[in-house]
Amino acid sequence: MEWMLMPLRRYADFSGRSRRKEYWMYFLLYYLVFIILFVLLFSGIPWPEFDDAGVVVNEAATPGPLVWIAGGLMMIFAFGTIVPSIAVTVRRFHDQDMTGWLYLLSFIPYIGWLIVFVFMCIDGTRGPNQYGDDPKDPGTAAVFE
Repeated sequence: MEWMLMPLRRYADFSGRSRRKEYWMYFLLYYLVFIILFVLLFSGIPWPEFDDAGVVVNEAATPGPLVWIAGGLMMIFAFGTIVPSIAVTVRRFHDQDMTGWLYLLSFIPYIGWLIVFVFMCIDGTRGPNQYGDDPKDPGTAAVFE
């Protein structure tokens, strides 16, 4: 859980380096929260009923309050995690001794996300680089700060 919440504690820290573990654990938490909110959202949607012949018996009613609550929570969570998501991605680029501006590759239509995904899977440089000490080195105290 420590690795999942670390990018939220380093909310707008675009300097330094982040390990792959920090990046992927954060996005695991991110997607788990979204899955839970999607389940809540779709559980509050009324669905039309059909008889055995496939004819609609009654139309769907208006959405219940759960739809609005889950939708609102999804928007709050999405907007609240934009900055930490970008920051942890930039720090992953820094771990590979690359500029954080490579995050803009994700805006290339159709393949941008795939390019960034590949970079996020690559191991960082060993030892210190221009962006800081190696986060995998147990001798550095900056891992959980």
